[in-house]
Formats: sequence, structure tokens, C-alpha cells
Amino acid sequence: MITIRGKSDDRLQGVADVLVKYKEQHHNADIAVYRHNSVSVRIRIVDPDFDGINKADRHDIVWDFVKTLPEDQQSEISLLLLFTPSETEMSFANDEFDNPIPSQL
Repeated sequence: MITIRGKSDDRLQGVADVLVKYKEQHHNADIAVYRHNSVSVRIRIVDPDFDGINKADRHDIVWDFVKTLPEDQQSEISLLLLFTPSETEMSFANDEFDNPIPSQL
């Protein structure tokens, strides 16, 4: 299951649908998405499978799924956080994901 925070729309649901395919291969992943503003989607994946994988390689793994979206939907992804469970506590970006500063848009 993918957590969609706040109000959803077709484009955000499309992002979530693509990430379901990631979740099918990574059963222990915790995935959340939300629309920060009209042109910005934020994604966080907390996955123990990221342990031992550098950040660039994590992004490559996830973008293999995301790149199946139309380019205009891809361009709305403004934040992609990829953590192991232990990394979430040390990340200011994770705190911003949980407690976003309101958008001016």
C-alpha cells in the first residue's frame, strides 16, 4: 500500500500507481506521497533494502519505475527521499516531509 497524504488528484494517483510496482518488489518499503502545491509532488520511500546502497544507486533504482510516467508528471516530482529506516531520524529533509513549510503557490 502507498500512503497518499492530503488531497489526491489524477496526476498524484498516477505517481502512486507507479510506486505500487516498486512496492510489489520491495514488500517492506514504506512509501508516502503528497502534493505540496499545484506543480510539486513529494515522495518518500523508507526501505530496509536500501541498506548498503549509495544514494545515487537508490535513485537509479527508483527512477526505473518513475521514468514510466509521462514527462510532465515526472517533472512535478520536486522531492524524492530514499532512506533506510535508521536514516530517517537523522534527516532534516525527512522532517520537512513530515512537517512541510506551506507552499506560497
